[in-house]
Amino acid sequence: MSKILIVEDESIIRNALRKLLERNQYEVNEAPSVKEATSKFNLKDFDLIISDLRLPGAPGTDLIKLAGDTPVLIMTSYASLRSAVDSMRMGAVDYVAKPFDHDEMVNAVKRVIGKAKAANKVTAQGLTASKAIAGMIGSSDVMQDLYNRIHKVAPTAATVLIHGETGTGKELVARALHEESQRNNHLMISVNCAAIPDTLIESELFGHEKGAFTGAATNREGLVAAADGGTLFLDEIGELPLEAQARLLRVLQEGEVRPLGSVESRKVDVRLVAATHRDLRKLAKEGKFREDLYFRINVVQLSLPPLRERGRDIINIAESLLQRYCTQFGKPQLRLSTDAVDAIMAYAWPGNVRELENAMQRAVILCEDSNEISSLLLSIDTDSSTSPDTLDTGNTIFGQPRTLGGSLPRTAKEPEDLSLEDYFQRFVIEHQDSMSETELARKLGVSRKCLWERRQRLGIPRTKNSASSLAK
Repeated sequence: MSKILIVEDESIIRNALRKLLERNQYEVNEAPSVKEATSKFNLKDFDLIISDLRLPGAPGTDLIKLAGDTPVLIMTSYASLRSAVDSMRMGAVDYVAKPFDHDEMVNAVKRVIGKAKAANKVTAQGLTASKAIAGMIGSSDVMQDLYNRIHKVAPTAATVLIHGETGTGKELVARALHEESQRNNHLMISVNCAAIPDTLIESELFGHEKGAFTGAATNREGLVAAADGGTLFLDEIGELPLEAQARLLRVLQEGEVRPLGSVESRKVDVRLVAATHRDLRKLAKEGKFREDLYFRINVVQLSLPPLRERGRDIINIAESLLQRYCTQFGKPQLRLSTDAVDAIMAYAWPGNVRELENAMQRAVILCEDSNEISSLLLSIDTDSSTSPDTLDTGNTIFGQPRTLGGSLPRTAKEPEDLSLEDYFQRFVIEHQDSMSETELARKLGVSRKCLWERRQRLGIPRTKNSASSLAK
């Protein structure tokens, strides 16, 4: 039976929550404050700690460090949603808004305890950090899931489509797939389809015969043939012209390549790994990408999370980059100041890891007469209104088209420093009593499924009005 500690100063809420959890077969202890919780109990003996954010004396977030590996779920009122987001940045595993729905709370508890037990099982089997990907830093749930999928897919011959925003490390994933495959004793050829002019891409990929076109003075082997026996990584495959797509499809279907100007084909054994930041299914429907090629390359899809969704991984990456650039530029080992850490966590990082690399390199170069990197040296605009979800997709917001005029619907008294997640929470909470789920989704420019998923992730329960609209 899983053990849970409730830390809540309001006895009515504490007793109600204890009875709810006991009805669901949990062993429950309780305390009204952080001081009493730490004096009466060993926090590491529990499978989960549920704590109110605001408590007499020390705040509930103090339990995050005191509890060690025991997950802490924070309860907060709607008026404190920004504080709840901050608590997750401090290491809280999740939060639930008060007043909470009983089913919502029970589901959150099951989810958190289930993840913790699964992580412990993985640790016991020796499949944690030792199975991380070379060059990739991160221990968040989304990255652990990505590592596991890479390890499963890499030894196979399956074609892989890597999807992720610019700067998330798609080539690192491709390299890991190659290194862990049976082809690692052959070459991995990397091609950025967006960096080669349309007039040259077919020649570069498939080769050409002497005289095939003006300037073709000699025979030339293409990059597909050069990757024979190994891996061909096509980055930004969505930029590949339709003519080249047809030739690539033949390589995948027939296992052969024919150079431009040649009447003979050559057999090749190539594993294709493709990457893109674009929605290839949408491009296929618009006739801008071959549908048959899309289905051919979308055998296994690996999605790379943007940096803003990786929690404390951001700081771990920043500190690793800081160490690297200090060594590279011959500087003493520097550390991040508290305000720099806050700035890094608050920023959306639209350029992802690549942008973080630039910021850390710049800060190390400019740092003088100090052993700390300040937020000023990072030169990042934490008040930027740029939506990270609009990147690489042209004109989308929350993954869907913007409203006319190119701006988000506004909330009342919208502060300038409101983050995208905070904006979403505020808009839903302020309008869900007057709008149906369909209307909310339409205003935010998302699907109802996306709205539901974000409610679940951000802990925003539906009101009676919005819940009833689902049945319509």
